[in-house]
Amino acid sequence: MDKIHIERLEVLSLIGVYDWERKNKQRLILDIELQADLSIAAHSDNVDDTLNYALVAQTLADEAKCCDFKLIEALASHLIDCILKSFPAVKIARLKLSKPDILANAKNVAVEFTRERAV
Repeated sequence: MDKIHIERLEVLSLIGVYDWERKNKQRLILDIELQADLSIAAHSDNVDDTLNYALVAQTLADEAKCCDFKLIEALASHLIDCILKSFPAVKIARLKLSKPDILANAKNVAVEFTRERAV
């Protein structure tokens, strides 16, 4: 299966369990891997035959901005479900959601979800 990668996509979202986290939207980083059949686009060289990764990125940024979750697990699950719902060409999606600089002694905290389209 062919893959499209969107790496280090920055989005903003209201996320966190503590009062101080819930005052402002926080910067989150998404790494996305989308598995789809890209063979038609590879042969046609036509943008209409491929998965529009710019639209995927914008959809995720818009979704994250509107969300109000406490846990990064909940937001990541919501975003990966949004990919499968909005982009039928995607057969398998992997999404890693990173919340950088949240722990003083760690560079990053992240969760990763993989979902496959039901046949």
